Amino acid sequence: MSTFKIEGGHQLKGSIKPQGAKNEALQILCAVLLTPEEVTIKNIPDIVDVNKLITLLSNLGVAVNKLDANSYTFKAEHINLEYLESDEFKVEGRGLRGSIMIVGPLLARFGKGYIPKPGGDKIGRRRLDTHFEGFINLGAKFRYNREDHFYGVEAERLKGTFMLLDEASVTGTANIVMAAVLAEGKTTIYNAACEPYLQQLCRMLNRMGAKISGIGSNMLVIDGVDNLGGTEHTMLPDMIEIGSWIGLAAMTKSELTIKDVSWDDLGQIPNVFRKLGITVEQQGDDIHIPAHKDGYQIQNYIDGSILTIADAPWPGFTPDLLSIVLVIATQAKGEVLVHQKMFESRLFFVDKLIDMGAKIILCDPHRATVIGHDFKSTLKATTMTSPDIRAGISLLIAALSAKGTSIIHNIEQIDRGYENIDQRLRAIGAKIERLPGN
Repeated sequence: MSTFKIEGGHQLKGSIKPQGAKNEALQILCAVLLTPEEVTIKNIPDIVDVNKLITLLSNLGVAVNKLDANSYTFKAEHINLEYLESDEFKVEGRGLRGSIMIVGPLLARFGKGYIPKPGGDKIGRRRLDTHFEGFINLGAKFRYNREDHFYGVEAERLKGTFMLLDEASVTGTANIVMAAVLAEGKTTIYNAACEPYLQQLCRMLNRMGAKISGIGSNMLVIDGVDNLGGTEHTMLPDMIEIGSWIGLAAMTKSELTIKDVSWDDLGQIPNVFRKLGITVEQQGDDIHIPAHKDGYQIQNYIDGSILTIADAPWPGFTPDLLSIVLVIATQAKGEVLVHQKMFESRLFFVDKLIDMGAKIILCDPHRATVIGHDFKSTLKATTMTSPDIRAGISLLIAALSAKGTSIIHNIEQIDRGYENIDQRLRAIGAKIERLPGN
């Protein structure tokens, strides 16, 4: 278990470019299974979760060719379906949440898809019902081995239908879309997720020969086709990383420029940070954060009541940035209620911030009230352990702003979602060192 040693309290300066989007990558990579032809994907983040999925695809028989650090070609011409029932697959698939999205493409193209109960972040229950109910609606037969926690769906040929999703699940929508593109007839998905990454997937599938309309809305209409061809795709920058760098700049009173952010795909993110008092300037397709030498003040609602920041399906605010919002608020002037609706364990890391001197009241598993210090009392360095990706980056930001030297254990959690983060932070002046595990 590796460790970060961080000397906090230093101002940073310079520019940083966000990596390719992790959440998009997990969808896009699975889509290569839909065609025997070559697919080229660029701007793939070099992170643990994505690299695990690439390895899984290779073991499944996909010919993988690495062009450079962030570009690959994939050719799923010869797929070894027997691998899906091997002990090796049960171990590999269980270690990665994104592995669930291979099921839709495999079911559509080969008539069957299997997956062990996936792992991932320890942030509470993340049910898979939406995925499998969608497959069943398309005509698949579902089976579940409780002893092995192994899921399976099978169908000779999927048939298009109308379905109303019980939740606007991003991964659920992606999985169902990938199954429906090769189904017979028309499929209508209502209450579909419409995140930019899902839009990217749909546009890529259309370039491969799919017929998807309604992209960007919550109703997708898919006319099934017999087969798909190859294509080339470039992934968007990671909006969660962009939000992380905004938070880092504010907490360390640093002037930073975040390059090539695809501003039109950021949705509510700039506005939410502005409500926290942070100056977010658009410069072309870059974001410039000036040094907040006098701190930043949280806005109240127009009637004077306390601001609440909550997650919601797109175009609402993403739940993946609520941990960042919570950390930023610890040094703001004012108070804010953070309401994490989706995952019941995601706010439990606040005990570590409280140990650092933050004023936070954990109201229940979903809500926390933060009373900001207005930088009149800095956070104190401490030793802590990263519980998941998003809490991990939030604790890292807290440590970089704190007085003294902090230690963060289990940084493999951070590496799952952030590419070469210690090197990139050192390039803008951070005092951070990676220490090998025992």
